[in-house]
Amino acid sequence: MSKEIHVNYANILRHIITEIKSTRIVVANRVNASVMQMYWNIGKKLSEENMKKGYGANVVKRLSVDLKNEFPDTNGFSPRNLWDMKRFYEFYCNEDEKLPQTVAVLPWGHHRLILSKIKIKEEALFYVASAIEMGWTRDVLLNFIKADTYKNAKILPKHHNFDKTLPEHLQIQANEILKSTYNLGFLGITQPIKERELEKRLTEKIKLFLLELGNGFTFIGNQYRLTFNQKEYFIDLLFFNRKLKSLVAIDLKIGGFEPEYIGKMNYYLGLLDDQMRMTDENPSIGIILCAEKDHVEVEIALRDMSKPIGIADYRLQFPTNELKELINREMTDAMSL
Repeated sequence: MSKEIHVNYANILRHIITEIKSTRIVVANRVNASVMQMYWNIGKKLSEENMKKGYGANVVKRLSVDLKNEFPDTNGFSPRNLWDMKRFYEFYCNEDEKLPQTVAVLPWGHHRLILSKIKIKEEALFYVASAIEMGWTRDVLLNFIKADTYKNAKILPKHHNFDKTLPEHLQIQANEILKSTYNLGFLGITQPIKERELEKRLTEKIKLFLLELGNGFTFIGNQYRLTFNQKEYFIDLLFFNRKLKSLVAIDLKIGGFEPEYIGKMNYYLGLLDDQMRMTDENPSIGIILCAEKDHVEVEIALRDMSKPIGIADYRLQFPTNELKELINREMTDAMSL
């Protein structure tokens, strides 16, 4: 086989594989949406018949047996699952007359987890949307629920100057990619460490850190070298965000926020824009990640900066060993596909 034929064949094979994978995803989503609609309709019927624990328990138990006999090759008709279908419908039924489109996309196992942990519909819908957007597995979803991600995103204020330094059409998107607090519990840090050690651990577990950062981030490198006027400068962690089409520089600090950190980041962003930013890309963005921050001090320090900079803190909340093992195993399996 000649080199030209080999190259053409490789391109053909790669194209067909991509097409098959894309089709499988579409088919899987349609099947899942159909299953969710079926569960929604079953739950609606049980709700309309006013099924309750007590007399209803015998009815649901009998339904489970008869449905299993009628559909022996179909799982999902256990009494517990039938009750969950009723709860599923009643939890979301006031959101829409029909099954909400966003809810329909998420797998049933994710819904059961959310229903078992979350009692407020607004909070549940937040986790539904986040799991869909970021492709969370059920175990990763559990980790974010345990970390109170919704409450942190909802209650804690964000500190940045995006409204003054970015074009209007980018301000909302930049605000969405920034969190007020990042949960770094997956690092397993139980004692004080230096900044370079924190950077090293984040780099070693970059897959989990990307999940914590959110959707759209691509890792470029750590201690990324920039040169200007015969001097060297190093960015702790450098990313590219595909949604914003912007480089994102992260500076790690193990202590509290200091105003001089912003001047340093402002300078780094200027170098990135001059040396690395492509003509079709948006301005580079900086995130300073500190152990703690004072909002008044941050606002004053940001006031006269010309580059878009956000300030966030982090928590080292450490999940249980069992949860950590589940997440690490799930991430390893997912990245090996």
